[in-house]
Amino acid sequence: MNAPANSFVRNALIEPQAAPRNTVGITGWMRQNLFSSPLNGVMTVLILAFIVWMVTPFIRFTLVNAVWEGADRSACATATGACWAYVKAYLPQFVYGRYPAAERWRVDIVFLLLVVGLVPMLIPRVPYKRLNALFLIGVFPIVAFILLTGGHVRLAGNLIPSSLMAPSPLRFAVQYAIIAALIIGGLALFAKLAERPVKGSGTTASIILGYIAVVLFLVSLDFGLVPVETANWGGLLVTLVVAITGMVAALPLGILLALGRRSNMPVVKLASTIFIEVWRGVPLITVLFMASVMLPLFLPDGVTFDKLLRALIGVALFQAAYMAETIRGGLQAIPRGQYEGAMALGLGYWQMMRQIVLPQALRISIPGIVGSFISLFKDTTLVIIIGLYDFLGQIQASANDAKWASPVTGLTGYIFAAMVFWAFCFAMSRYAAFTERRLDRGRR
Repeated sequence: MNAPANSFVRNALIEPQAAPRNTVGITGWMRQNLFSSPLNGVMTVLILAFIVWMVTPFIRFTLVNAVWEGADRSACATATGACWAYVKAYLPQFVYGRYPAAERWRVDIVFLLLVVGLVPMLIPRVPYKRLNALFLIGVFPIVAFILLTGGHVRLAGNLIPSSLMAPSPLRFAVQYAIIAALIIGGLALFAKLAERPVKGSGTTASIILGYIAVVLFLVSLDFGLVPVETANWGGLLVTLVVAITGMVAALPLGILLALGRRSNMPVVKLASTIFIEVWRGVPLITVLFMASVMLPLFLPDGVTFDKLLRALIGVALFQAAYMAETIRGGLQAIPRGQYEGAMALGLGYWQMMRQIVLPQALRISIPGIVGSFISLFKDTTLVIIIGLYDFLGQIQASANDAKWASPVTGLTGYIFAAMVFWAFCFAMSRYAAFTERRLDRGRR
């Protein structure tokens, strides 16, 4: 059958044409997201006008009219902008509190070790994650405790020969030789554990008991460091100590409490439920007040705990209750078939939880876990109620100094505190979003 006379068949493909300019680039993005309809366009213009109205005075106060140099309040007495000279003068106190100036190098080393251990742990492509985790969990806390407090905690009693306790060059040589041997042995053990994970409850218990014995021995040695009481700590140091300790302790405790609340054993379930509901039913400020003021009244005469230690315990237990409910939500989202499949493979309860259930539940619970961590980081400001001057508390105390008292000093300090807290919280939220996208296998 012959084709119609007016038909046309192209023998070559048409070259692809460029997309219209109003659909690509910044113009296309704005048309699609900001001005896709008349209502969206009006809302965009109103919101932009509101942002400009709010941000312009803030920029004028913090940057344009700010005072950057000065030796005392005279530089900011008549200023109409932020007094950054005051922040510059008090910055060491904002970071270290009343920690002795001659010993602040110890705090710097702790911060450096934290960054060196934490940054490789957060980068997925960096190898030796198991060794890195063992360093952060097993080595860093001991080194940080010895450096920050000075060590020499009298726990070993008569176990250490008196010849090693007397001040002498021999004492320091022997002690540092012991420390070097323990570090080398610990690294060798960590390397072995990285190659072959520990199996068996007996082996695990032996390693835990041995680690506790080594810790008690190390903290009892005198390294020649000047003791610094926690009452002299303050600023960002206290904020990070309380926040990091609370986060590290609350996560495993929360997992155990969540598993306990879902347990089939009535006693374990009841105990976990009572713990969670009691701690979630009181505000954190009440917990801190009880730990600082009321707890010593129930202790025998002569028995006391460090104020910071009491705050750390209270914060950890309080946060663990909230963490348990967050993780319990993730556990409830796991389909029943996952449990049945694990049991069909012959896995025990703890094997099923460790290898099948918890990895999925924790991935689902990432937004809630990070939200709890951010909330805890901001709640560290409440420790001022028990006399511990954290970052914000140190700023409040310094704002009352007559040397820098001015109409803008206090406001400048609060703005600086808000910027620092926002930086930490925003970094945690962004990394959590990155981790959530990387582990979101449902979209692959």
